[in-house]
Amino acid sequence: MQCFSFIKTIMILFNLLIFLCGAALLAVGIWVSIDGASFLKIFGPLSSSAMQFVNVGYFLIAAGAVVFALGFLGCYGAQTESKCALMTFFFILLLIFIAEVAAAVVALVYTTMAEHFLTLLVVPAIKKDYGSQKDFTQVWNTTMTELKCCGFTNYTDFEDSPYVRENNAFPPFCCNNVTNTVNETCTKEKADNQKVEGCFQQLLYDIRTNAVTVGGVAAGIGGLELAAMIVSMYLYCNLQ
Repeated sequence: MQCFSFIKTIMILFNLLIFLCGAALLAVGIWVSIDGASFLKIFGPLSSSAMQFVNVGYFLIAAGAVVFALGFLGCYGAQTESKCALMTFFFILLLIFIAEVAAAVVALVYTTMAEHFLTLLVVPAIKKDYGSQKDFTQVWNTTMTELKCCGFTNYTDFEDSPYVRENNAFPPFCCNNVTNTVNETCTKEKADNQKVEGCFQQLLYDIRTNAVTVGGVAAGIGGLELAAMIVSMYLYCNLQ
């Protein structure tokens, strides 16, 4: 009985923390979505555009809502010893865990397939909107600056884009070398000679370079989820 009470208390405290984290994510997400400018002003000049913050805001709202609901279910289920709440908590966490494992398997095993699928989605968007849609262009400029890459696959992604049609040149990120000056035009010939790598491959390289850190974080999150599922099932099975 003492063991049950101890685990119940741990479950309540753990999920109370999750509940508060979810509430914080929701609050920040709503703030960023409604007033991204003040967020930028407080936290200083960041490389992301206002549109990026709106997208991040929506993501935080969605993530915060899920975490908030999970924390509430776990805390409520343990406190009131509700089998229904504990079982709901267990199944939601199980679904999230399965989705994470599936995503990891797809990312590791089917990288080429994922690249092909994303290429079909991203490249047409670049050809259509880069240079005409300000927010879309800023997002890609930020990405190419941070990752030191060009396009999704390479410079050819920008062919027939509004930017190339208007400037008769490719984005300067595609001619990224020490001999180019800031104002030097990035022609097709120069971009072809430079062969700056696409952002997808650069992102994969960065992930592989930091594989230990990424794997450690993923393993830690997975371990916490497994522990929470085991504890919730223990409480469920020991309730009268």
